Amino acid sequence: MSPSTIDIHPEDTLLEENEERTMIDPNSKEDPKFKELIKVLIDWINDVLVEERIIVKQLEEDLYDGQVLQKLLEKLADRKLNVAEVTQSEIGQKQKLQTVLETVHDLLRPHGWTIKWNVDSIHGKNLISILHLLVALAMHFRAPIRLPEHVSVQVVVVRKREGLLQTAHVTEELTTTTEMMMGRFERDAFDTLFDHAPDKLNVVKKSLITFVNKHLNKLNLEVTELETQFADGVYLVLLMGLLEDYFVPLHNFYLTPESSDQKVHNVSFAFELMQDGGLKKPKARPEDVVNLDLKSTLRVLYNLFTKYKNVE
Repeated sequence: MSPSTIDIHPEDTLLEENEERTMIDPNSKEDPKFKELIKVLIDWINDVLVEERIIVKQLEEDLYDGQVLQKLLEKLADRKLNVAEVTQSEIGQKQKLQTVLETVHDLLRPHGWTIKWNVDSIHGKNLISILHLLVALAMHFRAPIRLPEHVSVQVVVVRKREGLLQTAHVTEELTTTTEMMMGRFERDAFDTLFDHAPDKLNVVKKSLITFVNKHLNKLNLEVTELETQFADGVYLVLLMGLLEDYFVPLHNFYLTPESSDQKVHNVSFAFELMQDGGLKKPKARPEDVVNLDLKSTLRVLYNLFTKYKNVE
């Protein structure tokens, strides 16, 4: 008999016949990417709810009763839910969760999301269910955050069969790639470059740096890092003015953006200027550029390069 590597708590053994319970393998909880996913989501919730003076510290303990999820959804969807404000009883909490989750399902189902949570799992403080829900909300509402990709955890499933406890290990995938979670499966040349030709990627980056500096140098500005220097949108806006030969009024954008919202505003505004100049709407999202997603930034700059490479 080899001892089990999983500590099964006494309450987890009090199962009815054929009932099952899941718990995360303790080793998975220590995985840096898993910890980062939780931290990014907690920071995002607190950022969204800053005006509500709500501070989330632990997802399972702070979200199970539906109160924080209600406020989060109301803020993200910009609508008021018809639920009681404060509910102490378990029945009241579950009724609130039911309303909140039905609203979430109405939003997500048309976009093909697989629903991996329910009232009982959220109220039962099942961290896996809570994470699936939050990842789906963050993606659906295009949260200005960068979720770590390819996060998986080992889950122990305990099931009671004929009076005996049986345990099984399964791998639960919490995130894939940002593009797959966004549902954008069309691959392009940059996907191929990133996957198969990192040496050629450097050649493309150098060409784009030369191109943007040829114009930004007129304002005594210099780009050395494509990943970071376009993330606040300022250089993108100024570059569009230089390429199209007009002055962009300073009240149209934030010259020294401080918040993520201001940066997203700047990049969105730059995208509008690009479309005004006859370019197609960029495939990238403004949030991706703000979140330092190099592939998205390169796509945007390459579009500019293709149209304006002969502009002096």
